[in-house]
Amino acid sequence: MSQGFNTRAVHAGQEPDATTGAVVPPLYQTSTFAQDGIGKLRNGYEYGRGTNPTRDSLQEQLAALEGGTHAFSFASGLAAEDALIRALLAPGDHIVMGNDVYGGTYRLINRVLAAWGISNAAVDMADDDALAAAVAAGPTKMVWVETPSNPMMKITDIAAAAAVAHAAGALLVVDNTFASPYLQNPLALGADVVVHSTTKYIGGHSDASGGAIVLSDDAMAEKIGFIQFAVGAVSAPMEAWLTTRGLKTLGVRMDRHSDNAQIIAEWLQSRPEVERVLYPGLPDHPRHELAARQMTKFGGMISVQFKDRPTISGEAAARKVAESTRVFTLAESLGGIESLMNYPSEMTHASVKGTELEVPENLIRLSVGIEDVEDLIADLEQALNKL
Repeated sequence: MSQGFNTRAVHAGQEPDATTGAVVPPLYQTSTFAQDGIGKLRNGYEYGRGTNPTRDSLQEQLAALEGGTHAFSFASGLAAEDALIRALLAPGDHIVMGNDVYGGTYRLINRVLAAWGISNAAVDMADDDALAAAVAAGPTKMVWVETPSNPMMKITDIAAAAAVAHAAGALLVVDNTFASPYLQNPLALGADVVVHSTTKYIGGHSDASGGAIVLSDDAMAEKIGFIQFAVGAVSAPMEAWLTTRGLKTLGVRMDRHSDNAQIIAEWLQSRPEVERVLYPGLPDHPRHELAARQMTKFGGMISVQFKDRPTISGEAAARKVAESTRVFTLAESLGGIESLMNYPSEMTHASVKGTELEVPENLIRLSVGIEDVEDLIADLEQALNKL
């Protein structure tokens, strides 16, 4: 029987404990497992780097929510990305990625994997013609998409990107961190692989780091599983257990994140200090209608650019607001239940300064939490009134 998202989130991979009947499966905080004889593994468990019941449960849960048949859990989002690329590409291969991808992704591909012989090109993924030209220009093996993108909130047409990639014999990878599987399912739209920083919305409580890969192709899954085992950047049992705990409430949290963000985005548009609000839920977003088709709601992430004014520049205004909030916390990361404020130019995207991926200096990024929206607006208002 087909089950809804929230039912799968609560129950996938979460069978009550066979020994005690515990409704929440136990945390297997162990590095190794007793064997019943040489080469006789009990239920296939041998050593924590290879397998662990807690991680297995999370991986089953992730696959169920993204609509895939295989999922792999890692120690961080970047560990997942590194494993994916090394499993599926080889020296001499080429990646086309968005020109405003997460700074850590760009650093990994452009500085770490480039030395291994992986070339790359950055393109505006919101420009379908530019994407097609970039893919055709090189022997592209992988197209890398973030949608919504971090932090410019661009929306890529996943189905169109899949068609372009597949026509060139390339794979389409979608970083679904900002949307989460509750709001968007890239595999159903034609993507080959989905990646996540589970540290963000999936974990949802800012208390566990992790990353994930989800896909349905058996041959590719075998290669990724080998890298996960052989390199060993796996999620630890406690991290996996906390991520599973958070994932069970993803749907109800994303509803609140999205509803709060929509109200705040509309309020910010009315402020005279603001030059531009970047949020796909606003009708004036250049790809609002596309976002409405491929997402169920618009998520909890907002970026805001400030005007140059006679008394203060847009850059100075952004810095001032970022350091003046009381409920929003100035911090890296996103997707937790608490609201966070970020100045990407000097924080999450500092590694891309001076490149074509450089983030505007008059921009702040809001990760809107689940607090009472009236309190969040009051906090932003008192910060803006200091300009």
